[in-house]
Amino acid sequence: MGDLLLAAAAGFGTGLSLIVAIGAQNAFVLRQGIRRDGVLAVVAICAISDAVLIALGVGGVGAVVTAWPGAVTAVGLIGGVFLLCYGVLAARRVFRPAAMQVDLARPGSPRRAVLTCLAMTWLNPHVYLDTVLLVGSLAAARGDLRWAFGLGAVLASLCWFTALGFGARLLTGFFARPSSWRLLDGLVAATMVTFGVLLVSGA
Repeated sequence: MGDLLLAAAAGFGTGLSLIVAIGAQNAFVLRQGIRRDGVLAVVAICAISDAVLIALGVGGVGAVVTAWPGAVTAVGLIGGVFLLCYGVLAARRVFRPAAMQVDLARPGSPRRAVLTCLAMTWLNPHVYLDTVLLVGSLAAARGDLRWAFGLGAVLASLCWFTALGFGARLLTGFFARPSSWRLLDGLVAATMVTFGVLLVSGA
């Protein structure tokens, strides 16, 4: 039981460190939350999509690792390098923050919100890299505990999108300032680089 909880916690931390990075999808969810426009539908689409992709990644990559144990080392190197690159990109954004401009006076279209969210989720290559490749690969390295790791990542996605979508209305003034994005991206960069170094050194 203890190993299951540790694997789930590791998956939760990994999933959260990946998903928190400011990108098109998160910016869109934040914007919809601030506008109070189709928030439930947007959060549900993001969380369910992540759950499906993570499950595909855990199942598919797990089969590869079972057939070829040497893939664990390769996965560690690839995942570590990927996280380091993500960390560098987040660090660059610390020096190039941008305030989010949101027009609260214009009513939004629920249909447009849903279609835009679907496009940002399923047509974004970074989503596949994060969920199918990276999370799936890291989960596979856990062997029999890979599904617990994957469940932790799914819970991280659900918690993050729920907090971001429904909590955004409380942050309207805060995220109007570039310094707010700088702070968040700085934390993301530190987390990514730390995970990346641990993976590369342990591969």
